[in-house]
Amino acid sequence: MKFVDEAYIDISAGDGGAGCVSFRHEKYKEFGGPNGGDGGRGGHVFAVADPNLNTLVDYRFSRRHEARRGEHGMGSDMFGAAGDDITLKMPVGTIITDAGSGEVLYEMLTPGEVITIARGGDGGFGNLRFKSAINRAPRQKTPGWPGEKKSLKLELKVLADVGLLGMPNAGKSTLISAISNARPRIADYPFTTLHPNLGVVRVGPEQSFVVADLPGLIEGASEGAGLGHLFLRHLQRTRLLLHVVDMVPFDDSVDPVVQARAIVGELRKYDEALYKKPRWLVLNKLDMVPLDERAARVKEFVRRLRYKGPVFEISALTHEGCATLVKDVYQQIKVQQVAEQPPEYVDPRFADRPAE
Repeated sequence: MKFVDEAYIDISAGDGGAGCVSFRHEKYKEFGGPNGGDGGRGGHVFAVADPNLNTLVDYRFSRRHEARRGEHGMGSDMFGAAGDDITLKMPVGTIITDAGSGEVLYEMLTPGEVITIARGGDGGFGNLRFKSAINRAPRQKTPGWPGEKKSLKLELKVLADVGLLGMPNAGKSTLISAISNARPRIADYPFTTLHPNLGVVRVGPEQSFVVADLPGLIEGASEGAGLGHLFLRHLQRTRLLLHVVDMVPFDDSVDPVVQARAIVGELRKYDEALYKKPRWLVLNKLDMVPLDERAARVKEFVRRLRYKGPVFEISALTHEGCATLVKDVYQQIKVQQVAEQPPEYVDPRFADRPAE
C-alpha cells in the first residue's frame, strides 16, 4: 500500500430539516389545532483513531465527505428523523488542521479516541412549538440550521518510541528487520526505503517498544533535498533517536564522520527540539571490519565526531550486538515513561496525614 502522510479533505455535516406547518383535520373536530412537527437534526461527522491504519491513503482520492441532512417535520405531531452520522477512520497520530487558517484543531493520539469534527445543524421548529393561549392557530415555522462545513488538512506523525536516522544505505532497514517484526524492502543501493516502516520489538513478556525506520537523509534534507525531509516530522514524537552509521561505505572517498556530522546538522536546522532529543550512536556493518582493527576504528571515529553519549557496535546483518542494543533501549524508554507520568495528586487537606 502506498504510504501517504498528508491529505486534504472537505467535510460537511448535515443540515437540519425544516419545521412543518400543519393543522389537525378530522371529522367532528372543527378546531383541531396545530400539529406540525420539528425537523430532524443533520448528521454529525466524527473521526476515530484506528490503530489498524498507518497511512492516510484512503483520503488521497476520496476528498469530500458529507453527512445526511435531517428530514423535514410532518403533520400529526411527527418530527423528522435525524440524519445519519458518518465516521472517518484515521491512523493514530493524525493531526487535523484547518486548511485555511492553519490552526490545529485536534490530535488523534489515543487508539479508539472519537472526536466530533463537524456538528450537524439542529432541526427547525414546526408550528406546534408556537401555539399559545393567544395564538391558537400559528402559521410560523423555522428552517433547519445549516451543518458545519470545513476544509481540513490531515497530517500523520507516526507514534513510535524509537526513530532510526542515518544516511542512505546505513543499514537502517536491515536493523529494523533484525530486531522487530517489520519486513521492509532491503537492497544494495541507496534510497531503498521510500516511506516509514514501523516495527514492534519484543523484549519479553509484556515488554515491547515501537521503532520507526525512515528514508535516509542527505545533506540539505532540511531544505528539501532527497526524500528524508518529507518524513522528519515523524521523528518529533519519538522518545529516543538511534543514529545509524555505516562504518564501511562503498566509496572509499566517503568519510563516515563527515556524514554523521551532516545528519546532526540537518536535525538542528529542521527542529531544535528534535536535535535535543536523546540520541545514541549505532555503528553498523562492523562484521566487515577485521577484528584486530575494530576497536581502533571505533575509537578514532568517536574521537573525531566528539561524541559523548552511548555507543553501540553492531552488525545488523549477523545480529551481533543487537540484543544488547535492544535491552538498553528498552530500559531507557521505561525511564522516560516514568519521568513523563504526571505527579500523583495529593489533596492538601490530607497532605500531613501519615500513610497507612
